[in-house]
Amino acid sequence: MEWIKDEKNFNVPVKSWGKAIEDGAMAQAADLAKHPVVFRHVALMPDCHQGYGMPIGGVIACTNAVIPNAVGVDIGCGMGAVRTSIDVSDTTREQLREVVKKVKEKVPCGEGRAHKKVQDQDGFGDIIDFYSDRKWFSEHVRDLACRNLGTLGGGNHFIEIQAGDDNHVWLMIHSGSRHLGNVIARFYNGRALELNRKWHSNIPNKDLAFLPVNTQEGQDYIKDMNFAHDYAKENRRIIMDSFMAAFQSVCEEAEFGDQVNIHHNYAALESHFDKDVWVHRKGATSAKQDETGIIPGSMGTSSYIVKGLGNIESFMSCSHGAGRVMGRMQATRTLTPEECDKAMDGIVYDRWSKVKRGKTKGMYDLSEAPQAYKNIDAVIEAEQDLIQPIVKL
Repeated sequence: MEWIKDEKNFNVPVKSWGKAIEDGAMAQAADLAKHPVVFRHVALMPDCHQGYGMPIGGVIACTNAVIPNAVGVDIGCGMGAVRTSIDVSDTTREQLREVVKKVKEKVPCGEGRAHKKVQDQDGFGDIIDFYSDRKWFSEHVRDLACRNLGTLGGGNHFIEIQAGDDNHVWLMIHSGSRHLGNVIARFYNGRALELNRKWHSNIPNKDLAFLPVNTQEGQDYIKDMNFAHDYAKENRRIIMDSFMAAFQSVCEEAEFGDQVNIHHNYAALESHFDKDVWVHRKGATSAKQDETGIIPGSMGTSSYIVKGLGNIESFMSCSHGAGRVMGRMQATRTLTPEECDKAMDGIVYDRWSKVKRGKTKGMYDLSEAPQAYKNIDAVIEAEQDLIQPIVKL
């Protein structure tokens, strides 16, 4: 089996690259390269960093199989963006702060935050009941799925107002399938582990258990993964509707262009190198020829609207963001609120909150500060063979 490691697309020159994260990602890539169902090579995007089982920012193609941990727990997580008709020079800090306030009144934000009442968008309750025969289904899962529609997750998920170099104000969001995708991912990884042990499958790492697509378990995972993917897409649509309404209530003359709504944690059947394969993009975005994409930077840094170039060596993919150089706990333990505030100078944002549980309980949560991520401009520069930047935000 051939394994191609693209030095250019992995070794992005950034300050304080975490060696442990780098070593961990490369060890995971090596395991994938030895995996019995992985086809041709492992592609690493320039935002690549260690994940669970498979590096985030990694792309693989599998022959007649799917690997739940190569999709990840936030199935269908992705980006949304829309250009407004408002000129950047026509906005004030007071307006931005008012928009932020109104968005937070409409959109529950953060881990464990949901609407108090069921959000039965287009009969969603009836749709999820279709899956009531699944072993991962419960009334708790159903209740949360119905109340989480139109809510923002925690961690690196965000709602952001951006100033484009096209002189337009842009609205951007990053959110996924919330609790629903997590439940589905963990359930099928467990089933894959059970079956791989039963079959004595020769997998290099137990975190990379797989499901053949010609099994009932494989077919069920694909259906349920796609359901979580559709849920995440609808979640972003609802959030963006609320975002646009909040923005328009402050800037009444605002009009909006076409929405971009894309995903970066999923598997799909595609044709590459003259073969139909299941392409897994974990923290990676599809970048087919002329396909519109979004590559966000970290909090307080630039983001990009891009066009794909259809590079076959990356399985027509690109990065999904800047990529971490510090783990969440490492950033919280080593950075200070003062230096993080300095990095956010001039930007309207909510101040740092404190960690509520775990080993860093009581400390300021600095895991999403700009210093915890790679330089987005270096990441974009490293993938000029994958994408063409259109607008810098």
